[in-house]
Amino acid sequence: QVQLVESGGGLVQAGDSLRLSCAASGRTFSRPIMAWFRQAPGLERKFVAGINWRQGNRNYADSVKGRFTISRDNAKNTVYLQMNSLKPEDTAVYYCTAGAVFGSWDSWGQGTQVTVSS
Repeated sequence: QVQLVESGGGLVQAGDSLRLSCAASGRTFSRPIMAWFRQAPGLERKFVAGINWRQGNRNYADSVKGRFTISRDNAKNTVYLQMNSLKPEDTAVYYCTAGAVFGSWDSWGQGTQVTVSS
């Protein structure tokens, strides 16, 4: 099992930047795929960005391409989500997740709120 703790959320204005962190502990070697999802009020949780730390592959939702960057510090077992040019529609609770393969998410963090004002 992997434990995940997110941090870095907050209230910002449109156009600002924010960096989220997700610290992983436990059997992280068995969960090489890590990703960020987000959930706005009344909507389903949606994929934002993912990274395979063994292969270095990254992928993004179309809505964040060019603005968000996912990265990982293997020494710290921490995944980051750098969010630039934030928009009000980016407002959501952001969740970190991990899995053995893409799409098989079996560990989730508690979430961190990101609010972007116009």
